Amino acid sequence: MSGLSSSSPIVLVGAGNMGGAMLSGWLKNGVPGASVVVVDPGPSAQMMATINEAGARHVTALPAELKAGVLFLAVKPQVMDAVLPSVKSAVGAETVVVSVAAGKTLGFLESHLGEAAMVRAMPNTPAMVGRGVTGAFANSRVGQNQRDQVHALLRVSGPVEWVPSESDIDAVTALSGSGPAYVFYLVECMAEAGRKLGLQADLAMRLARETVAGAGELLHQSPDDASKLRQNVTSPGGTTAAALSVLMADDAMQPLFDKALSAARKRAEELAG
Repeated sequence: MSGLSSSSPIVLVGAGNMGGAMLSGWLKNGVPGASVVVVDPGPSAQMMATINEAGARHVTALPAELKAGVLFLAVKPQVMDAVLPSVKSAVGAETVVVSVAAGKTLGFLESHLGEAAMVRAMPNTPAMVGRGVTGAFANSRVGQNQRDQVHALLRVSGPVEWVPSESDIDAVTALSGSGPAYVFYLVECMAEAGRKLGLQADLAMRLARETVAGAGELLHQSPDDASKLRQNVTSPGGTTAAALSVLMADDAMQPLFDKALSAARKRAEELAG
C-alpha cells in the first residue's frame, strides 16, 4: 500500500477483537508487517504471534518521535479519554486519523488530538471473519490519497460505504453497526418458535442457525435484491405466505424495526454528547 513505511507507519491503537481482525486482514492483503506499529498493553498470545510472525512492531507506549501515516484507533469508547493523550504525539502534518469507536465524534477526537485529517468509521462484528460492512465519514482535511488509503484498509473486512455527513454515522450504527445482534436474536426467536411447535431445542436451534446463515450466503451471492429473493421462496397460498402474512402485517416487523433503529440512533446521539 502506497505511502506506508517503517518511518510513516500504520499505528494501530488497540489489538482486541476488532483491531486484531483489521490487522490480520491488512497483513493478508499485502500490507508489510514492517510498516505496522501495534500499541496495546497486553495483546493475546495469538495476536502477539501474528505480530511477531509478520515482523510488525509491538509497543506498550509510543516513542515520542514517531509520526503515523495512519493512526487507527480501535479501542473501546469508554477508554478513549485515557488513551488519546498518549498517542497525540503520533499525529503529524501528513497523518490521517481513523476511529472505529462508537459514539465518539470528530469534534471529540479533535479536542484531544488537535486539527487533523480524520475519518470516523463504523464497522460491525462480522469484520472478524472478513464479512463485515463499514460506514465511514471523512472530514474536509482528508485528501483523496488519504481517503483511498483508508478505504483500502477498511475494505479488508468487507464493503465500505462513505456517507455525506457525520450525523449519518449514528444511523449507520443503528442499522449495520448494531445489526448483527438483531439477526442473532432472530435466530433465537425462530429456534424458540420451533421448540414451541414440538422440536427438540437443540435441533430447533441448529435449523434456525443454518437457515439464517444459508439465507445470508444466498443474499451475498445472488444479484437479486432481498424482496426478489423473498418472493422466489413464497408460493401463493403456501406455508411461507401464511407466515409472511403475520410478519408483514401493518403492526408487525416493519414498525418494530422502525422503533428499534430509532432507539439505537437516539442512544448513539446520546453517547456522542
